Amino acid sequence: MSDASRRADAVWQGTLARGSGEVTLTTSGAAGPLPVTWASRTERSNGKTSPEELMAAAHASCFNMALSGILGDRGTPPDKLETSATVTFVEVEGGWKVGSSAIRVKGSVPGIDADAFRQAAEAAKDGCPISGALKGNVDLSVEATLT
Repeated sequence: MSDASRRADAVWQGTLARGSGEVTLTTSGAAGPLPVTWASRTERSNGKTSPEELMAAAHASCFNMALSGILGDRGTPPDKLETSATVTFVEVEGGWKVGSSAIRVKGSVPGIDADAFRQAAEAAKDGCPISGALKGNVDLSVEATLT
């Protein structure tokens, strides 16, 4: 298997507080331009995205793929996984940082009990490449329930 690279482009105009920008998912062309402002990071989104929302999307989708792979390897492939990731952007001394990414997954998985599903979800949280990029810098958590 070869390496994979993906590209997104961002444009910003103006000051931090009053300026605005756009983000485009360049490689796939799947989204963009998406509007972004400082206020969409720190206050209400008002129809604009933020780096943290894009990070949450990346984490949720990466986690789903990791969990699906783990469950399949264990002989219990999922019928459906519904996952949300909530990424917090917190003010700290000297600036701002991403504080946490909390994953909540509901799964329909024939032939598995709740404890085995939770164990698989923990393994996916620890093994997903986006989690790996965040580990040590961001608090990671997962809540898993069967439907």
